[in-house]
Amino acid sequence: MPDRVESVPAPVPPGDPDAWYAPDVRAQYEVHPGVVVTVAERGAGEFAYDARAPPLSATDEQSLRRVTDYFADAQLSRPRTREGTRERVAAGLAEKHRRVLARLTDCSPAARRRIEFHALCELRGLGDLTPLALDDGVEVADAASDALVVHTADYAPAVTDLPADPPHLDRFLSERLARYTVPFREFEIPVVVYREHVLGRDAFDTKYAVREPDRLPGDDDLVAECKERIWETSVEGVLGDGPDRTEFVAERAREFLTRRLTVRNTRAWLDATKHRIRGALAEYGLAVPPVGRRFSDDRLDDLAYYVLRDFVGDGELTVPIRDSRLEDVEANAVGERVKVVPRGDLRAHGERLPTNLVLDDEQRFVNLVTQLAARDGVELNASNPSAKVNLEPAEVDGDVTIRCAVALPVISENGPHVSIRKQAADALTPVDLLRRDSVSTDVVALLWMAYEHHGVVLFSGPTGAGKTTLMNAHMPFVPFDDRPISIDEGSREVRLPHETGVSLTTRDHEREFKRVSMADLMTETNYLNPDVEVIAEINTRESFESFAQILNTGHGVVGTTHAEDVETLVNRAIEQGVPAYLLREVDLAVFPRHVDGDRYVGEVVELVGDAGPDTETVEKDGSSVHFRRVVEREPGGGFDFAGADDVRFFERLADRTDRSVGDVREEFRQKRRYVEYLDREGVTDFRELFGLLSDLRTDEAATVERLRRRAGE
Repeated sequence: MPDRVESVPAPVPPGDPDAWYAPDVRAQYEVHPGVVVTVAERGAGEFAYDARAPPLSATDEQSLRRVTDYFADAQLSRPRTREGTRERVAAGLAEKHRRVLARLTDCSPAARRRIEFHALCELRGLGDLTPLALDDGVEVADAASDALVVHTADYAPAVTDLPADPPHLDRFLSERLARYTVPFREFEIPVVVYREHVLGRDAFDTKYAVREPDRLPGDDDLVAECKERIWETSVEGVLGDGPDRTEFVAERAREFLTRRLTVRNTRAWLDATKHRIRGALAEYGLAVPPVGRRFSDDRLDDLAYYVLRDFVGDGELTVPIRDSRLEDVEANAVGERVKVVPRGDLRAHGERLPTNLVLDDEQRFVNLVTQLAARDGVELNASNPSAKVNLEPAEVDGDVTIRCAVALPVISENGPHVSIRKQAADALTPVDLLRRDSVSTDVVALLWMAYEHHGVVLFSGPTGAGKTTLMNAHMPFVPFDDRPISIDEGSREVRLPHETGVSLTTRDHEREFKRVSMADLMTETNYLNPDVEVIAEINTRESFESFAQILNTGHGVVGTTHAEDVETLVNRAIEQGVPAYLLREVDLAVFPRHVDGDRYVGEVVELVGDAGPDTETVEKDGSSVHFRRVVEREPGGGFDFAGADDVRFFERLADRTDRSVGDVREEFRQKRRYVEYLDREGVTDFRELFGLLSDLRTDEAATVERLRRRAGE
């Protein structure tokens, strides 16, 4: 007998040089319970990548087939990115999906877990790519060869057994940029913004997706039947606007859906052998009785969401309209993706993003457009096929102004269209603008003096340049004891923090009681004794005439209009009936720009009465209007200010306030220091800024001392 017995070496990891049983394996690890990745060397500097999912028996395969066949007609959403896939697999199937799987399968708990994983991959994951998405080590996927090749953190290239272009590859390669939820009534609807890294498939690489709840087979019929029953309800006054209508729809929808789901699921469960056996054993105390209500709460909530979305929301546009991070919502044609324009930090990902929302039924699209117009009292028909309407803040969640341009197919070639512009719920302050490099401290100080001393300021630029944002941000500079009055359609976008402020609005359509015109508002405004009048949209001939009349009154004026530069502004104003001599009353014209997603002041111009060596001239119809450029945006992003000694506006302000020009210039320098303090202290709350400025006006010395103590702390 030999002195020692030869034995098989102890097991070691496959990547170990002594792993005699797997000489080619370089790595093996688990990325999810039951999902094992193996990387083996193929030679010639290549590797093989294999992701093994939990195995299924022949019986399990049949059960899985029954599950996938059942969900074939369901409206199930797949994740848009690898991150979303990992989160979805970690969360597993929702309760309503698991109940269906339990009803369709009769197997052990272990087998059901395996079937559930495969069903999750096939129905709500990325199919065969799901295991690869779970592997954090996979950094790059390359579809250039005959098979899909991946690059891991340690091994590349690694060839998989998948085809070069498997289904959902675009989602596998996508990068999540933002994720958040949008509130609608009692629901929180997830939204994801992502970028695809696959060239040649879509002109848009960055997209916006609304993650509405999944719909199981038959859910669409249930929702349609529920809506029909609610329409048939004849309760006087209940289906009007407001919270009563929402409460009524929600209550009736849940009652109806509960009955229908109970009946439908009871019938299905009684056909299931397991359910019958469990009920029989329960009679002898050998098993827990089957549940009484055989559907999940999340399914009831999901169906109720779709009913409320269509009744008290805005159909497919419900979530984008209520998303505070979006500025515009555009539905241009039937069957075309709805587009959105983001605002704020989201704007850095793209100026216009396509969504996963499509209005593919023309009659449904027409109904949506008609309802949007009707909310503002406009009836769309063949003789009046388009309109510009405003939605009251109560129509959406949050204090915002919604302006819509809607049209029927009568004038739109590809069916109806709707374009929605939303004002931000929270007004920006000058400090917000300073921190975004949209303005300079000199610009803020200039506007402060013009607002406080009832000057005439016009913000002029194309749509979306930020005219109203700039105008509103400086409204706290109007003294607290002054009376600002906003008039015209755009008055709904004006933010007046003053207790003395009044907003008057015209209507371009017939009201039951009277048609309100700009002339009516002008008469009303004169009786209100305003200090500053605000015309947020000086675009029609009627509004230009109102602007000219206000200039004659001597009141302060703040307004916005569409003109990209001073030459266009002067030409358009004169063409609309504003005399050139009145245009010379404009103290400052501010021209914002919108370039590559950034909004900033391009230049500030002052209109002067006579020509000089430092002035420029616009000639129109035999009249001359002279102007000077006070502030210009430099190519590097800074602002070139002419200097306090070279601003003619200060001379005009000195005459208006019976002071010396030197005192006015010193006031400008003092206000500039205050602006620097506000920026340094981060005063970005609209109301807080208004209160601080009110304190300065009431008792400047005491307020300055308080600010010094606060700075010292």
